[in-house]
Amino acid sequence: MHGEAAGPGGAGPAGADLGPVRPGPPPGAAPREARADARRRALGLLALAVVVAVVCTFLGRWQWHRHVARSEAIAVVEANYAAAAVDLDEVVPDPDAPLPADDAWRAVTVTGRYLPDATVLLRNRPVAGSPSYHVLVPLLVTDAAPDRFGTPAGAGRVLVVDRGWVPTGQDGSAGVDVPAPPAGDVRVTVRLRPGEAASDRDAPAGQVQAIAPAQVLAAGGDAVPADAAPYAAYGGLLEEQPAPAETLGALPAPSTAPGSHLSYAFQWWVFALGGLVAFSVAARREWRDAAGLPDGSPDAGGPADPAAPAPAAARRRRPPGRDEVDEDAEIDAQLAAGGPPGQTGAVTPAR
Repeated sequence: MHGEAAGPGGAGPAGADLGPVRPGPPPGAAPREARADARRRALGLLALAVVVAVVCTFLGRWQWHRHVARSEAIAVVEANYAAAAVDLDEVVPDPDAPLPADDAWRAVTVTGRYLPDATVLLRNRPVAGSPSYHVLVPLLVTDAAPDRFGTPAGAGRVLVVDRGWVPTGQDGSAGVDVPAPPAGDVRVTVRLRPGEAASDRDAPAGQVQAIAPAQVLAAGGDAVPADAAPYAAYGGLLEEQPAPAETLGALPAPSTAPGSHLSYAFQWWVFALGGLVAFSVAARREWRDAAGLPDGSPDAGGPADPAAPAPAAARRRRPPGRDEVDEDAEIDAQLAAGGPPGQTGAVTPAR
């Protein structure tokens, strides 16, 4: 009764095998891992906030630069579009030089002869949303001043003139009626535009995809003199003297609407600030939650995690015979104190 041997592992009386004792996780390991995960999430949110803010800032700067460029272009139109016409040589002393940006839309007058057989159609330039062809006709200039090489006036200089537009055919083909330009010498007033870059897209014979003066003359074929050299700029028709018998559609005025670039710039900057604030707040919340988790490690200086109460199932799994051992220990304690087993506080063992 007094000396029942404990079973293997000390978990109960002999013969009662409760299984091997498995060590649990070290104290505070789970809270430490949770804090580390929360802090990693907080740092990730901060990094994401910085990336979003930087990207949105640069997108805003890009829209801002587009707004500035658009504003400068509008200023040039407003300064030159209503100005009085001057001679071509005053604005373009060197025919081979690109037209300066500040001289775009300048009205100039020039005298020459059209080359109607070298007429070329410009594709894919709708007017007011309607499919159309622009009619490009080379003008052989006869009143130009000698160039920088001393070449006499009228010696093969050609200015490409955009005389207007005609609607395309029902099937988009070039089978349209193009009014002829005035014959003989004509005095033309045009608005200067810088020549466009040559296009590498294919086009049917007699058509082009861009107003690149050299490409337009090449599309004109044999009707262009072999020694003709184009101006780097071209002109949009304003007036012809003498007036033609039949006119084309007038070229539309350039738009002076500023567009939405400035609004987009401010929207991107608001997104940058909003993203920085939102992700920073989320990161702060993660960090604060991580700091609020219990430590439980012996060297952390904080209180250890309280031991969890044993489950009810574990309490019910007491080894058999344990009650008898407890009763014998209590009787031995009473006898050692000099009292009979039956006095108050003594427990009579059940036999």
